[in-house]
Amino acid sequence: MKILVAGGFGAGKTTLVGSVSEIRPLRTEEELSELGRPVDDTAGVEAKRTTTVAMDFGRIDLRPGLALYLFGTPGQDRFWFVWDELARGALGALVLADTRRLADCFPSVDFFEQRRIPFLVAVNCFEGSELFSPEEVRDALDLDPDIPVVLCDARRREDGKELLVALVEHVAARGGTGAGA
Repeated sequence: MKILVAGGFGAGKTTLVGSVSEIRPLRTEEELSELGRPVDDTAGVEAKRTTTVAMDFGRIDLRPGLALYLFGTPGQDRFWFVWDELARGALGALVLADTRRLADCFPSVDFFEQRRIPFLVAVNCFEGSELFSPEEVRDALDLDPDIPVVLCDARRREDGKELLVALVEHVAARGGTGAGA
């Protein structure tokens, strides 16, 4: 089963894939460069030094013959051309939101809504950032009431597992398959 992990630049996608994967994750990160400075908005994530340029990949074996494949999408506009290919066959998606840059997750929400791919919003609670309730985030993102909004710490393996369970339950409640299939 294929799950996408999406969201804005610096929201924690690579961290989440790495925290839950049972294999050493494949990462396509590159150092941020001076050439990218005019297009890489690091406001709110000033300490960020790398960016995903293609995808992250991880795997969780559920039982023999059944695995979750995790594909982390790039967060910057200039790499979004890979999203359609990554979304093909996806059961669903986790949209990571960073409340310091909440507007950055709108494109991910729009992408999955337009393609009718089930998703949930995972609010990555960064240290030092203001904490908002799931209801406040839902209102700010103008989400339908049936879209789950969950608070998490992308660094914590248990949080990542809980997100994946919540997503699979959401997909099951919608009839069991994603539209990306």
